[in-house]
Amino acid sequence: MEINKFYINGKWVTPNGSEKIDIYNPATEEKVGQVVSGNEDDVNAAVHAASNAFAVAANLSLTERKTVLQEILDGMMERRSDLAQAISEEMGAPLKMAGSAQFGAGTIHFKNTLAVIDDFKFQEIHDNITINNLPIGPVGMITPWNWPLNQICTKIASAIAAGTSFVVKPSEITPGAAHILAEVIHETSMPKGMFNMIHGHGAVVGRAMSTHPDLEMISFTGSTRAGIDIQKHAADNIKRVSLELGGKSPNLILDDVDLEAAVTMGMKQCFFNTGQSCSSPTRMLVPQHMLKDATEIAVNAAEAMLTGDPKNEETFLGPISNKTQYEKVQTLIQDGIDEGADLACGGVGRPDGLDKGFFVRPTVFTNVQNDMTIAQEEIFGPVICLIPYNDIDE
Repeated sequence: MEINKFYINGKWVTPNGSEKIDIYNPATEEKVGQVVSGNEDDVNAAVHAASNAFAVAANLSLTERKTVLQEILDGMMERRSDLAQAISEEMGAPLKMAGSAQFGAGTIHFKNTLAVIDDFKFQEIHDNITINNLPIGPVGMITPWNWPLNQICTKIASAIAAGTSFVVKPSEITPGAAHILAEVIHETSMPKGMFNMIHGHGAVVGRAMSTHPDLEMISFTGSTRAGIDIQKHAADNIKRVSLELGGKSPNLILDDVDLEAAVTMGMKQCFFNTGQSCSSPTRMLVPQHMLKDATEIAVNAAEAMLTGDPKNEETFLGPISNKTQYEKVQTLIQDGIDEGADLACGGVGRPDGLDKGFFVRPTVFTNVQNDMTIAQEEIFGPVICLIPYNDIDE
């Protein structure tokens, strides 16, 4: 997986940046490739191409926009196995899941956009007022590593439908699937310069995009820390900023629930994608009198989830995507233990039988208090907190 070209103005070009970022397979901790990190000159080149292409993009007919969307969808279907393999290798998703949920989450945005675009009102008339919904202008898009195809596709499908040009910076941790998507787009009828892709560190490339005066908008999905940085730097140009940041989603269990079904489903939803989703319901709020039974069900569900080789079709939990995130998860598990939460199963370290890879033991904490670190901080891993309550008003 050697990515040494950027896609700018309809061509594969040699970056101005020279630093190389190593790509690791998180299941083996082995280096599997490199990606060149861009610099401010690369950002300028990509934005210049997007700016020049904006007028063409904005004047695409509805039929032409739909054609491009369909061409990308068709091309992705042809490269399905390649995309799944890249996602599995670079971020550790079980291969079966990468070829279904990870891939499907990308394609669904093109399918949904095609389904609604004909009925979208680009112009509306109210009394004697005409409202035109126009493309905003060149957009900068910065995407994360946990759903590497999904997050790019949701942004660019909407941009194509709106008729705007854009510059994409995927996560430097998971650039492979994005590179394949760029290869797919290269074969479509999309006007040159409408789509541009560059790679690099967020602190360098992402910041240069945030401050660039010719990008009218930044669309960012990722950490709250990076989102704050982007919003601060974008403010000087008064550009629009759309942020989709981390979460700490609750799962509220009520007294009249089918406890077995609800807790088991909640566990699967939380641990899906190895818990690496901002929507993972990592806090399960359980009536105090049901806590013991809920804990037993949660432990049984966790122990039934096979952790291991992403290539194994039976694997449900792969590794954490990268070493930095793995260490954060381990620290948070230890915090839970140190702060007095009851460890029902799992804990620090790798699962038994795994001596390498960024694998986390599926972990259930019970009798968690809401002021504990694990109840407040986002945990991007297979860790869930069962928090008891006595009254719904609390």
